[in-house]
Amino acid sequence: MGIKRFKPVTPSRRHAELTDFEELTTDEPEESLLEPLKKSGGRNNQGKETVRGRGGGHKRKYRKIDFQRDKEGIKGRVMSTEYDPNRSAWITLLLYSDGERRYIISPLKLQVGDVVEAGDEAEVRPGNALPLKKIPAGKPIHNLEFSPGGGGRVARSAGVDARIVAKDPEEIDVKLPSGEIRSFNPECKATVGQVSNPSHKNVKSGKAGRKRHMGRKPKVRGTAKNAVDHPHGGGEGRAHVGRPPVSPTGVPAKGGKTRKAKGSDEKIIRRRTKNKRG
Repeated sequence: MGIKRFKPVTPSRRHAELTDFEELTTDEPEESLLEPLKKSGGRNNQGKETVRGRGGGHKRKYRKIDFQRDKEGIKGRVMSTEYDPNRSAWITLLLYSDGERRYIISPLKLQVGDVVEAGDEAEVRPGNALPLKKIPAGKPIHNLEFSPGGGGRVARSAGVDARIVAKDPEEIDVKLPSGEIRSFNPECKATVGQVSNPSHKNVKSGKAGRKRHMGRKPKVRGTAKNAVDHPHGGGEGRAHVGRPPVSPTGVPAKGGKTRKAKGSDEKIIRRRTKNKRG
């Protein structure tokens, strides 16, 4: 777990800071848990570009991850810790006592040979999945469900964790990685521990080519375009934007509210923004 730096033998190597991958134990994924992954190029089912700057990149296969953790009462042994090209965290291959193999999001401090379990009777230790009512306050958790049985949706990125801040029989308040505090059903399941690969936030690609391998295309500033191509474009020389910044389609780019009201918003105790209540 750390960052690897290089001798500045080329301009790109001079600035590159990459993960050292020392935690990984194999580079061969489990074939039975792979699926084909089709690229969208940032386009929806009608072929319209809905996400700019996507396309190309290295070919990948999807790793089927067990976000449900529904094999309750069956112990699984850690077989390997692996790289997943589709997410920032590492993944762990489990071999259950009934012979089934599954991938899970890898927590910190989980080693090959360790045994993990899911269910009400599981111990509170990294890798075990329990209902929130069984987890003590202040314990780091990840892969948290929004609704019982719905599968983990929250705190799945590299290095993040959530924490229980208040408990009562009806609801449990959890502080999410964003700083938001939200109430959850006590039956919602979560996995104990912090997500692996916390050094991911310190990675510096060093060159544009590495981003192209990841499927990210170059971005051109709006002010550098013609007026016909972008609201910020046109003008003689280096012109100021002259209006609140927007996307090519006119959507506010800085400070404009984009979040839609949802029924679950009533569960928010404190939003990410300071001194505001949900």
